[in-house]
Amino acid sequence: MRSTIIIPNYNGLEYLANCLSALSKEVDVSLDEVIIVDNSSTDNSVRFIESTYPFIKLIVLDKNYGFSSAVNEGIRAANSDYIILLNNDTEVCDGWLNSLIDSIENNPGVFSVSSKMIQCNNKQFIDDAGDGLTLIGWAYKRGDGKPVSQFTKQEQVFSACAGAAIYRKSMLDQIGYFDETFFAYLEDVDIGYRAKIYGFVNLFCPEAKVYHIGSATSGGGEKGINSFKVRLSARNNIYLFYKNMPYIQLILNFPFLLIGIIWKNVSYHRRGYGKDFYEGTIEGIKNCKKIQRVNHRLIYLENYFRIQIDLINDTFKYFIGRFI
Repeated sequence: MRSTIIIPNYNGLEYLANCLSALSKEVDVSLDEVIIVDNSSTDNSVRFIESTYPFIKLIVLDKNYGFSSAVNEGIRAANSDYIILLNNDTEVCDGWLNSLIDSIENNPGVFSVSSKMIQCNNKQFIDDAGDGLTLIGWAYKRGDGKPVSQFTKQEQVFSACAGAAIYRKSMLDQIGYFDETFFAYLEDVDIGYRAKIYGFVNLFCPEAKVYHIGSATSGGGEKGINSFKVRLSARNNIYLFYKNMPYIQLILNFPFLLIGIIWKNVSYHRRGYGKDFYEGTIEGIKNCKKIQRVNHRLIYLENYFRIQIDLINDTFKYFIGRFI
């Protein structure tokens, strides 16, 4: 089987109809498999899927284990060369599936390929064109709020956004699956970071277009911000760097990371989320020892230098992008 599409779901009934209707036009059931992993929804999502889309393989978990665990359940159940992750609050465009598959098949060293995610409510603007990661520890959605017309070239990104991305199964088996300690948020940046340590590449594919609502099942709020997201993101940000950076690199980058933490703390405090950010950061510091660090080896030394350069470049791109 060529590819398996995995959709994690938690109380996403109001989005599933549009998502699955668009997806069914893309999927050849003889070649592609669709798995929905439900995190114990209470909104009749399961009944809707079973009655309307019987060809979909449905895995129902006994409680909400989070995005990472749900995705990993799907990966373990998959039998294909490529794993495609798709959020339930998306609507894929014509040619999306083949564009992703062609992009990864034509680039043997590529671990993941990110879709061109477009704002569902304003289709002239980008939602996410692959994720970046800065020297001060901020992950960001590349192109967020920028015109769709500016993102027409295939190019390398720090990591793919797991809301609509394809991953090479053989490389997942090599580097490990999504870190379930993260629960949700930044787990896709973590796995993209890990892939880069191993020397693999992450790409952005402009032809693979998908409309995305964003933060649909974790709550809305100001620009998709809410207490839950702020706290988990702050915690996971600590996990991300502690896990993936060798200690010497962590020490060298600590002043920049500290600046980023202080800066964000001030920013969230002004918006009423200061307590959530502080609690998440403290939780991350207290529990980072529970994280299984990457097995840092000298053979990856060149890759660490490349990652450091990528962090610097993404920092400039992020701040330049905010003013241009």
